[in-house]
Amino acid sequence: MDAAIKDSLLVLSGGMDSVTMLYDYRKRIAACVNFHYGSNHNERERECARLNCRRLGIELIEIDLGFMGRYFESSLLSGADDIPEADYAEDNMHSTVVPFRNGIMLSIAAGLAESRGLTQVMIANHGGDHAVYPDCRPGFIAAMDRAVSEGTYADVHIFAPYTSMTKADIARRGRSLGVDYSLTYSCYRGGAHHCGRCATCRERREALIAAGYEPDC
Repeated sequence: MDAAIKDSLLVLSGGMDSVTMLYDYRKRIAACVNFHYGSNHNERERECARLNCRRLGIELIEIDLGFMGRYFESSLLSGADDIPEADYAEDNMHSTVVPFRNGIMLSIAAGLAESRGLTQVMIANHGGDHAVYPDCRPGFIAAMDRAVSEGTYADVHIFAPYTSMTKADIARRGRSLGVDYSLTYSCYRGGAHHCGRCATCRERREALIAAGYEPDC
């Protein structure tokens, strides 16, 4: 497909992975969508999403999913003090799972894409998420792709090219694209600065070092 055709909607949080994808596929991205679902770090990430979209001249659609913060159970929704300080592994991070988060977001994004005449929804899940988050795994992405394709007249598809990549792989891709990761946010605690202790900060630091960046957390 012609890379110059803007046929895609990107789910953009404002974190490292989705911002890298924004720059990686900017020639195909017609618009981005950011979801506010009540997580500790939503506001910090959203500011980064806005900033990067402005830099590239790409529209950012912001959608409130506040019901998730009110009714769903997750330490990611209940305050900074509940976020575990440990490595990025299943045993440590299980409490941060927001049930079916990506399923909800991809469903809304698919409807939004079809409403705008777009045929592809992009999401930046990656290999490091597989053990922790069921809705980041290859099987889930494949199942959602089939469901979205079957459920849309326009045959919308899910595009998740980072599914088998590590965080370090993504950071290396970002370096080749000139991504400024100081304009992204990762910390699950949601403070003014990265805490450097939670699992996402540790994963961010390791990825930045592996890609040759000076770590910022």
